[in-house]
Amino acid sequence: MVLLSLFCAAISITLICWLLLKGFNQAANRYEHQLKEQMRVQLSDAFIFFDPVQLWSLSVAATVGVFFVSWLLFQLWWLSLLFASLVFFMPKLLLYLLKKRRLHTFDKQLPDFLMALSGALRAGSGVQTAIQSLAEDVPSPLAQELSLVLREQRLGVPFEQCLQHLALRMPSEACELFVSSLRISAQTGGNLSEAIERIASTLRSRLQIQARIKALTSQGKMQAVIMCLLPIGLMFVLHHLDPEAMSQLWQSYMGWAVLAIIFFLEALGIWMISKIVAIDV
Repeated sequence: MVLLSLFCAAISITLICWLLLKGFNQAANRYEHQLKEQMRVQLSDAFIFFDPVQLWSLSVAATVGVFFVSWLLFQLWWLSLLFASLVFFMPKLLLYLLKKRRLHTFDKQLPDFLMALSGALRAGSGVQTAIQSLAEDVPSPLAQELSLVLREQRLGVPFEQCLQHLALRMPSEACELFVSSLRISAQTGGNLSEAIERIASTLRSRLQIQARIKALTSQGKMQAVIMCLLPIGLMFVLHHLDPEAMSQLWQSYMGWAVLAIIFFLEALGIWMISKIVAIDV
């Protein structure tokens, strides 16, 4: 009877482990597929020609390497897991920051381009001809986006649809205003040069206000960074000075609870500061 119970328990544990591994494998494959697709779209939007499969392989290899190196250095599984998780999600974060920076650069270049486009339209050029001539002189990423619009048009895509694709690749209010003005002008007519000039003036004033707000709120953002890094740095300094006393923080349940509370309060403080300094124009 005892042997039968042990046999049933072993079968149950084996079945549960198999189901958990199967579910984990399916979830990992699904996440891998979604991440590769997101990387492919983000890399193509940023005109970065890199294979997402290679980026995924490098990310996994770096994650495993950082985990084992952290384990050899600190002998703390949760700290090794934390560092490995940061490295694993780093490519996605870098792609997001790269896209955000590219979008910001595009918005900064757009007002000068619109003023030049308005002047070309007043000189008698058509919209598409003016864009084609100006696309050779503007810097990237604006030049890349305009070249892609012209390339799509040469392949037979309607001009309005090319502009819609531009708005999807560069999801900003400035680009939306530019695309909407061209589409409305193509449908209803009107003085397009004056409309584009007004949009350029509005965008330039908006960029100036955003730069001023960024300068005024930079102190609050720096306080958030210092508030995040100071406790972590202090913990490592104390661990270096007195490892025996700090070992209770790393190796006991009470210490783990304290660390969880610290990280929660840190995240809450950073979130509150980000809400305070986030001012929409």
